[in-house]
Parts: sequence; structure tokens; C-alpha cells
Amino acid sequence: MEGVIVSGDRVVGRFIYRGTHTGDLLGIPSTGAAVEMRSIDIWRVENGLLVEHWDELNLMEVFQQVGVLPQLGGSEAATA
Repeated sequence: MEGVIVSGDRVVGRFIYRGTHTGDLLGIPSTGAAVEMRSIDIWRVENGLLVEHWDELNLMEVFQQVGVLPQLGGSEAATA
């Protein structure tokens, strides 16, 4: 957990998950690659219970780490 903010009936958290790609991931065979994924989660609290949840996952970064998408960044030709 990188941080949590509570405001009114909302709780917001930023998280980093780390692991190793050792099994099938959405049809992508195991690569053995170290993987790190970030998320932002928002919960709505009502009467002390979490009643709604939204999250944003950075799956593009995960797909880059396991090699099914290229890393983003300009080529030398693009920066010249």
C-alpha cells in the first residue's frame, strides 16, 4: 500500500502488487518474468460496510513486463 485517503464516505488507496509470472495470465503462457502492477482503488462506505468499489489497473505495464507489448518510448530517430 502506497497510501490511503479517507474523505466523507469514500476511501481511496494506491497499491503496488509484485510477483513472478509463473502461470497462464489471460492466455499468456508463463514467462518467469518479475511483474509489478499498480492500482488505484476507491470504495464507498455505508453504515461501516464497503458497498461500492471501483479500481484502475495498469495492465498495459504488466503486458509490457511479460513481453507481449513493446515498451513505450521514443526511438533515437524520433528524438533526433
